[in-house]
Amino acid sequence: MLRYIKDHMASIAGIEIYPIISLSIFFLFFVGLFWWVFTARKEYIENVKQIPLEPEENEQL
Repeated sequence: MLRYIKDHMASIAGIEIYPIISLSIFFLFFVGLFWWVFTARKEYIENVKQIPLEPEENEQL
């Protein structure tokens, strides 16, 4: 089965660029995510960290 797919993909011209594009998008996304995490303000992180613990204003028991 894999041989059939490999032979079929080899016959398509220009297909070798798609894995490179996919890896580039993956790499850039995670580099951007790490950059955002390391440059985020500490006040924002503390505020977001407390969101699940705050009671909702319209919560009825």
